[in-house]
Amino acid sequence: MDVFEAIHSRRSIRKFEDKAVSEEDIKDILGAAMMAPSAGNAQPWQFVVVDDREKLNAVPDINEYAAMAKNAPLGILVCGDLSLEKYAGYWVQDCSAAIQNLLLATHAKGLGAVWTGIHPIEERVEGFKKLFNLPEQVIPLGFMVIGHPKQEPKRKDRYKEERVHRNSW
Repeated sequence: MDVFEAIHSRRSIRKFEDKAVSEEDIKDILGAAMMAPSAGNAQPWQFVVVDDREKLNAVPDINEYAAMAKNAPLGILVCGDLSLEKYAGYWVQDCSAAIQNLLLATHAKGLGAVWTGIHPIEERVEGFKKLFNLPEQVIPLGFMVIGHPKQEPKRKDRYKEERVHRNSW
């Protein structure tokens, strides 16, 4: 799949088959995430791979928008590690770039995923920190729910000329 096809055809997937994601696919997806650019090449991310059914079932209690975790075989919690930052505050951008790579790699593997947000909602941040026993300096940004898709969304073109400005507003 070429990069433009991947970008234009990737969609948030919320329905999954009852089928495990292979360790090879998980490693490839995380490897792609770790290729993201980061401020000062600090790479301030940490990843928690979640395939424990009890933990996946507990996720919607913290974030109602992640209800599909109860029916997915895998989740990946993407976190910023403040102790790895080179430039304070850029961890959100760095980890967001890693998430986008992760989502595209997941799609390229024929898998589906949805990005469910955590930061900056303090109750969610604290809930995920507690559920996954995160160290103080590690802040959860998003929880990716991943699996073999049980739906086939269509490709869309979202280009909007009115949102493009050249040289000034």
